[in-house]
Amino acid sequence: MFTPEGPSLRELAVQALSSVERGYDLLAPKFDHTPFRTPDPVLDAVARTLRRTGPFADGLDLCCGTGAGLDVLARVCRDSVTGVDFSAGMLDVARKRAPDVGRRVALVRGDARALPFRAAFDLVVSFGALGHFRPDELPALFRQVHSVLRTGGTFAFPVLAPPRPSSAAFWMLLGFDAVMRVRNAVWRPPFVMYYRAFRFGDVLRELEQAGFRVELYALPEFGRRADGSPRARMIAARRLP
Repeated sequence: MFTPEGPSLRELAVQALSSVERGYDLLAPKFDHTPFRTPDPVLDAVARTLRRTGPFADGLDLCCGTGAGLDVLARVCRDSVTGVDFSAGMLDVARKRAPDVGRRVALVRGDARALPFRAAFDLVVSFGALGHFRPDELPALFRQVHSVLRTGGTFAFPVLAPPRPSSAAFWMLLGFDAVMRVRNAVWRPPFVMYYRAFRFGDVLRELEQAGFRVELYALPEFGRRADGSPRARMIAARRLP
């Protein structure tokens, strides 16, 4: 599926009928060969933007998966880099691909909704993880991020402009979310992964209510839409005192 090295349709079906944790344990060895991994151009654009907004000493990749975001942190953080994820399988892959594990890079198994850290980071990043949280979970998630950042620290993540209703991508994502909702209504345990579960304005509001000052940075590498708005942005939420 997707590439010769990627998962088969049967493997994806087994994953989709598992819990989120078990599903990603199963998918981990082939995850980097699927379109679910954040593309390198997005990672590179965020890294370039963060270089302009730093400096940063210690960074955390929230829901780090196989570790693609760890490379971003390694480029912009001068001291330590930490990844946290609740999938042991994803962490195993990240451990193999991160050369500085045990020295500069630490990997921790934990739940983003109950982070096992104190205010120890200047930067928290997350790539493609928010779809694994229901909209009603975002306030608690953002409070957790706020709690592990030092005062003035930044929570940064990219967001892409939603596709137009006239595009095939719009209907594909809408259909995916509809299938997942039906699946979760008739099958347990649930598998939470939605592409259109929250609105941009809702995310900004919840960040502000959690104690962040929000700044938006256009990612010019992806151009602009017909109305002049950026196709991609980086949200930078700074922890207020």
